Amino acid sequence: MARMHAKGELAHIEAMAEEEAVPPNYMVQILGELREGGLITSRRGKQGGYKLARQPELITLFDIVRLIDGAMLEFGSGKQGQSGRRVAAAWGEVRDAMEAQARTITLDKLALSGAEPMYYI
Repeated sequence: MARMHAKGELAHIEAMAEEEAVPPNYMVQILGELREGGLITSRRGKQGGYKLARQPELITLFDIVRLIDGAMLEFGSGKQGQSGRRVAAAWGEVRDAMEAQARTITLDKLALSGAEPMYYI
């Protein structure tokens, strides 16, 4: 959808599922969550499909993960035992670092990195 955004084209479930090697039924579930979360919009009908709700550079990997999976690296509160608090604090630092990095990765960057190189003869 990020690659199609500038052209104003709509993405179709079947094409996205095939390109991303995801079963179409699962793709429908993911798209539903993204739509409910306000990251994409959809249009019904023969000419329908999906598109981003805002510019790709304004949607981060963190936004998507938060909608699909909830909190990143959310672990139980097992702080028992001699090292429980230290381990929980370490995982908290790891989670915070991952969240910070995920906030810097936007869909426009992902779309570029996934694009096939063009060769001109």
